[in-house]
Amino acid sequence: MDTQVKQSIELLIGNIRKLISVDTKKLEYIIAAQIAGGHVILADSHGVGKTSLARALAQSIKWRPEDMAVVSVNGAASDAKMEGFNRIQCTVDLLPQDILGYNRFIGNSGEMLFNKGPIFAHFVLCDEINLLTPKTQGSFFQVMEEQSVTIEGKSYRLHDPFFIIATMNLKGVHLFPLPVPQLDRFMIRLSLGYPSEENEIEIVNKHGKIDAWDSFQSVIDSADLIRWRKMVDGVQMHPEITSYIVSCVRQTRVHPDIETPASPRAGVRISRLARSLALCRGMDYVSIDIVKEIFIHAMAHRIITRDPSIPPEAPLESILKSVPVEPKREEP
Repeated sequence: MDTQVKQSIELLIGNIRKLISVDTKKLEYIIAAQIAGGHVILADSHGVGKTSLARALAQSIKWRPEDMAVVSVNGAASDAKMEGFNRIQCTVDLLPQDILGYNRFIGNSGEMLFNKGPIFAHFVLCDEINLLTPKTQGSFFQVMEEQSVTIEGKSYRLHDPFFIIATMNLKGVHLFPLPVPQLDRFMIRLSLGYPSEENEIEIVNKHGKIDAWDSFQSVIDSADLIRWRKMVDGVQMHPEITSYIVSCVRQTRVHPDIETPASPRAGVRISRLARSLALCRGMDYVSIDIVKEIFIHAMAHRIITRDPSIPPEAPLESILKSVPVEPKREEP
């Protein structure tokens, strides 16, 4: 496997950690999800650096004009190009057209002009997504699953790379819970947690005097993301690894503590994320350890337990312990 990918990922992680104090593995998961073509949700208390982390990742990528994809309309090329990075600051009064776009009537010509919304970007930061009303949250369903937007019968295709990183506050007023089908569209959900005392001192020193963002620079090109995404399919996954993933997913449907189990989409996302993470680590195959490492992060937001006091991580941990690594074989 190309070791240059691993070196570039390490450079990217190091660049972000110059500014943001974040766990290296969690940052690696986010980058792997982006390369895999998935989306990430960061759910945590306010003020712990969720937005800053997303912004740092976006600004670490140099979005060259030649790498900006042209938006296609019903399969035909249009005059519009996707942006490199857009940020959506969610509020309760935001409407679907504020995110997707809308048609505007041009009086002189008698024609309709489509004004594309901020979703038409290769990297979209959706800040505080659970401040959106259910109606507006629904505007993400099609674009997250099909990578396209339909406005008044016209379908607009968003081209690779397309990545949404959403932040979600766990406490506050005017919060609308995300429905399970929407959460299921996120490849991975992470919580940053509060920093250690040492890291918090470092945060105050960095951001308490000058604007640390002034000297922050990009370290990879958007072309790198496109190239790496094409390499993910080349990472090998043994049939027994695939069988193990499917067995773990299926166990969520019979576990006594789980009311809403995982869908088949979960196995697809875990498989894709595992391949991408292996690529980031310079490996040309997926190991069982990688699958076990990401399983709970990629699954906990997809299930609902029967008893709200039982966190979803608890039954998932028991599933990891109970499912054998190698599937049972019938005796000849």
